[in-house]
Amino acid sequence: MIFDTHAHYDDEAFDADRDKLLNNMRKNGVEFIVNVGASLDSTKKTLELTKKYSFIYAAIGIHPSETGELTQEDIEWLKTKAAEPKVVAIGEIGLDYHWPDPGKDIQKKWFEKQLYLAGEVNLPIVVHSREAAKDTLEILKSWHKDKTSGVIHCFSYTKESAREYLDMDYYFGIGGVITFKNAKKLVEAVSYIPINRILLETDCPYLAPEPYRGKRNQSSYIDYMAQKISEIKQISKEEVLMQTMQNAKDFYFRGVFDSSDKNLI
Repeated sequence: MIFDTHAHYDDEAFDADRDKLLNNMRKNGVEFIVNVGASLDSTKKTLELTKKYSFIYAAIGIHPSETGELTQEDIEWLKTKAAEPKVVAIGEIGLDYHWPDPGKDIQKKWFEKQLYLAGEVNLPIVVHSREAAKDTLEILKSWHKDKTSGVIHCFSYTKESAREYLDMDYYFGIGGVITFKNAKKLVEAVSYIPINRILLETDCPYLAPEPYRGKRNQSSYIDYMAQKISEIKQISKEEVLMQTMQNAKDFYFRGVFDSSDKNLI
């Protein structure tokens, strides 16, 4: 009953045992995975994974840290790939001010171009925002009008920021950080965010939950995140998993597949 809405199984951390791990996903309760592109190369690898595994879908896009050498021709290539049948989103795109390069103006330029791409191909967006709360919100507010839905991946901002995104009908990607002892701000935000706006994600191989913190993350560990959210929301873990599964289908598959489609089983 697990839908991992944000994974990176193309990452070299999985090179030694990728096939073995993915072939056992169904046995571990993982029904769907969206593998998310972060560069042109990882997007290509992501598309290959969708062809190999029936339960893997693709988000394609360029992470802000990879935009320094991006060209308009690359955006046109993404547009052609967006037409492939298992591409369900544009992402991960956004802003990351943790490192000085690429510069903020470059990041903003390519964030906006990929937003317009999402509008052209009518796909939702997966937004990366790190130490860039103000600029991300301003860009998305100006963009949002009647365009496309979005999720704030690895949401790490305040309850007040969550309120702004809820006003725009955004979803919130919640991952392993929710289990960390120092996640007080995120716990407060998750307590405030309605359960029908939460998507569970791993960002694997990164950000493994307790008790695996610091180790390689993987999709079945979402069970630990669901347990923590059940405690915060005071509902059963099963209800968390069922509702977040429906949320993910609504976000990624609406308008692309019929939710009763046998190909989604």
